[in-house]
Amino acid sequence: MEKIITKTNPFSNSRVDTPFQNHIDLKEIFHNEFESLTSVLGDIKNDVENHQSKGAIVTGEPGTGKTHLMMRLAKARLVHNRLLFIRQPNNLNSVLYHIYSRVLESFVEKVPNSPYSQLEHLLATSFSKIIHDTFLEARKKKTTGIFDYFRKLTDKDRYLLKELSVDPLNIYKKLGEDGARNKREYWQRIETIIDSWWKQRYGDVGYSTAILKGIVKFCSYSDVNKKKLVGKWLAANELEEPELKSVGLKNWKEEGSKEAFSLDAITVFGKLSMMDEPLIIIFDQLEALGLEYNQNLLQSFGDSVKELFTYVPNSLIILNLFPDRWEHFKEFFDGSVIGRVSQCQIVLNKPSQEELEKILVVKAQAQGLDVKKLLTQDDLQDILNQGSIREVLNRASHYYRFRTQDIPLPSIHRVKSFEDEVKEQLKGIKERINVSPANENVSSSFEEEVREGFKVTLNEIGVLRQIVALALKQNVNDSTPFMPSLPVDLKTLSSVQTAPQSVSQQIMDYLEKERALLEEEYEKLVIISDSDDIGKLLNVAEAFNMLLNNIEVSYLKVGNRKLPEHVLIKAPTQSVVVGFLQVSDMVFPARIKNFNGLMFNRKDLHFTLFRDVRETTITGKVGADEIEKLNEAPNGQFIYMDKENRITFELIYKLIVDIQNKDFDVDLEHALTTLESIMNDYWLIQIFKKPIFS
Repeated sequence: MEKIITKTNPFSNSRVDTPFQNHIDLKEIFHNEFESLTSVLGDIKNDVENHQSKGAIVTGEPGTGKTHLMMRLAKARLVHNRLLFIRQPNNLNSVLYHIYSRVLESFVEKVPNSPYSQLEHLLATSFSKIIHDTFLEARKKKTTGIFDYFRKLTDKDRYLLKELSVDPLNIYKKLGEDGARNKREYWQRIETIIDSWWKQRYGDVGYSTAILKGIVKFCSYSDVNKKKLVGKWLAANELEEPELKSVGLKNWKEEGSKEAFSLDAITVFGKLSMMDEPLIIIFDQLEALGLEYNQNLLQSFGDSVKELFTYVPNSLIILNLFPDRWEHFKEFFDGSVIGRVSQCQIVLNKPSQEELEKILVVKAQAQGLDVKKLLTQDDLQDILNQGSIREVLNRASHYYRFRTQDIPLPSIHRVKSFEDEVKEQLKGIKERINVSPANENVSSSFEEEVREGFKVTLNEIGVLRQIVALALKQNVNDSTPFMPSLPVDLKTLSSVQTAPQSVSQQIMDYLEKERALLEEEYEKLVIISDSDDIGKLLNVAEAFNMLLNNIEVSYLKVGNRKLPEHVLIKAPTQSVVVGFLQVSDMVFPARIKNFNGLMFNRKDLHFTLFRDVRETTITGKVGADEIEKLNEAPNGQFIYMDKENRITFELIYKLIVDIQNKDFDVDLEHALTTLESIMNDYWLIQIFKKPIFS
């Protein structure tokens, strides 16, 4: 073999997280399946009478390329269509709001080769069409009516028509070139036209007209702060009175449902897309919905998808699923949901070995490498015999490190569990001492002693592995980004049953890589939601409970008074109430007052209330006083969740969900054990801090 100069590992990226990422794409793989999806898009666009939404199910085993295919769809269609990516919901009471929040986050993604976002493109095209059609129809009308106001065109109207007919994006580029006053007048005219058109066609019901007004406001502002305020309002958050006045909006009624607001908002976008191109709504990472403890969440998700098909027009709704999970969903959902969502069914099978080798060749070529010079024929055969595209790339990545850096290949054999090891050792010992039936009581006692002794031995081995792993990490990099500062504590490490070093290293590498990605995402527009954070916390609790089986989760009540979103967790070592409160300064005082009232009455519980530091700081006297009360209580604390705290919280949740969705192929037990050993000072880990093997 020719010695390869070490370069960037061409096979290290084996997974697409979202369709908005950019990975090497060999288009001949799943070409027919891709064409089937684009064909359905064409059917929706050509349904000019009804603009009825259609569904597609894309099934494939883990690592077969479902999300990768969605990335290809994004690359090919984002110039014309708007693509909205929805990850797994986690709170059964706010599934529609979760969907809407992810819709907004997707809308701010930039269209390729354009300085404008998906939302800006959608609104430029749809508004231009509405303005053109409004003036055209007004001229045709013989009788007075709603269009009478537009029959006589002003100079500004003529300028609007002229510029928008040349390029819809001129709604941002050209309007108001002569100054802020001109810009404001143009956008006021646009708002009047859009509002009248909407009421004429759809009436004035629900939240839709208010949402449409907010959308127009969002587009009209170039001031970053005002744009941020309108974005916050569109995310169904309440604004302070001065903030509302500055952007000319009114708060939606607090007693109204965020779920209803969310459905109305998504429906508005669907109706606007009828003036543009069909929406592509992709649901991915849904595997954990099939877990037993998520049955109610799965039902709520099915109901929400049914609502989308009923009310949101002009959309292709795609569900990416494992084949067995789709079979489970079919048994669980009613026929109306199944019939709509599976109008198109696409199955992704493992590509041929020739196609898989082409993927390796293309990835290597991108780094100026030749696969034939890098890998032997035996290497290639081992790589290509793996079960999926992802496994092929992961194995190729290991071979690359082996050939270029002499890093040994990891074993692909199953790692024995603790119980397997104990049983195997006991079997051998019993055979050697020939325990007879007459000595069963002695045997049972002896077996327990052996089991305990073997456990201690394994823990001691685990301690040594952890010390070596930490020392190696510190040699490579003095400060590991995701790890809190902690000394090597032999007692702490020995209390945790550690995973084999190769698996632990995989987990450490995963955490480091994903932390870097979360660092990048932190600065992007993210809808911070109390219900979403509680859903994440519940998911983490359920994951630990699958191993410990002694964690109870419940909620507290104070009559009809509103509390912050919270959960009571009764864990082996403590009982804690964890809440999140991202609401405005106007609503905040009443909620935290109720929370504090509970805290003073329940001395047996510890209360923690979080607020993301990216939200506004509470400055009102009442709210500030209540924060002080919470912090001064022996069983309470208020925490502004800073960047480090937020990223660690998201990292723990993401690790668990990726394992549940089989996007990261390690045992959940090993993952939680590793988290417990390296993040033992983090508040979320401390809640469940008890040795898994006790």
